[in-house]
Amino acid sequence: MDHGLISSQSNVEGVFQNLQYAYTFKDTLIYSQLLNKNFTFSYRDYDLGVDVSWGRDEEMRVTHGLFYNAQRLDLIWNNIISMTMDSTRIIRSFNLTVTFNPTDIIYIDGKVNLTLGKDISNSWKIIHWVDESNF
Repeated sequence: MDHGLISSQSNVEGVFQNLQYAYTFKDTLIYSQLLNKNFTFSYRDYDLGVDVSWGRDEEMRVTHGLFYNAQRLDLIWNNIISMTMDSTRIIRSFNLTVTFNPTDIIYIDGKVNLTLGKDISNSWKIIHWVDESNF
């Protein structure tokens, strides 16, 4: 499934490339193809002191809202901080710039802690995404 800028998810690097593509082009279809059917997203709400999680449907709603409301999204992948031998757990740092308009720009520096697995077509999918950002 190589459509020019879309990468094969036969290796984990393809997952990161397609995440970057989905954010750059605000493409929810490509984004949805990155998520396992049992996907969960988690983050720490430091204000409330609790961990917050949601499933695939909510993740797609949240991401659609972000893609719709942002003028521009710039996602840069940095170093892989740690990775299991079988590539099923990867922690990687990133920088995300979210431009809602010229006077409303958010800079997020953080880490994703991803649990990955292969589906029946042997494509890597994200099963669990733990956001470890400064936001």
